[in-house]
Amino acid sequence: MSPRPPARGPKPIRLSRLTLSSERSLESVLQVRRSVREYSRTPLTHDEAAQLLWAAQGVTGPGGLRTAPSAGALHPLEVDVVVGDVDGLRAAIYRYRPDRHELTLTGAGDRRRELGAAALGQECVEAGAVIIALAGVYERTTERYGERGIRYVHMEAGHAAQNVCLQAAALGLGAVVVGAFEDGAVKGVLGLADDEEPLALIPVGHPS
Repeated sequence: MSPRPPARGPKPIRLSRLTLSSERSLESVLQVRRSVREYSRTPLTHDEAAQLLWAAQGVTGPGGLRTAPSAGALHPLEVDVVVGDVDGLRAAIYRYRPDRHELTLTGAGDRRRELGAAALGQECVEAGAVIIALAGVYERTTERYGERGIRYVHMEAGHAAQNVCLQAAALGLGAVVVGAFEDGAVKGVLGLADDEEPLALIPVGHPS
């Protein structure tokens, strides 16, 4: 299946240039990474949001290689971000386009409360400055690997989610991976295509 085409309307939003070095070592970030469910009202910066999305699925090499390993380099994941409080970005739902490191608008307005309700009322989803949503298109992988490909998609989602959590920790932010939600309700809030299945929600914000 081909990726969902960009929504018509406003021009895509080009994200900030990436920071590819840091004073923090990987080991120190692994040491402090924790599941954080309570956030302050401090907004994220545009740079922080861009860095988190790149960590999830950003392009890192020729041929579209990305930050997370992908079986057969088939890249079955799609990344949406529900923006509630980010400097320079209006509250809305956006689809991340890794090849151009940009966002396209897919849903207007602050949808965190709706998404929190779809996630069984978990307050961390509603409270995050952003919620990064990972969805999988199983057919991209199962066409080559059969039913075994479903496992590969789930493995890739785990890699991407951990990347986001480690990037959040490196930025001094808090994040948690949420897997408890009503699939159909999440699909409705995010406006996912029929072949896109929600796999994880990752609220991110400044720890309270």
